[in-house]
Amino acid sequence: MSEETVPQQGGSGQPKGLLQQMEELMAALNADLSALDADLQASGGSGREAVEEGKAG
Repeated sequence: MSEETVPQQGGSGQPKGLLQQMEELMAALNADLSALDADLQASGGSGREAVEEGKAG
């Protein structure tokens, strides 16, 4: 699969490479996960123990 088949996005006028797109997506995902983790910790994190116990059993 070549980069030409990937739809190009962005207002800069320069096409983004697949690696750059993946890095941007990973950065956005990390930010979302960090925000979710902060929300869970602020709420007491009571759901986290239940999820971890479910994985162990």
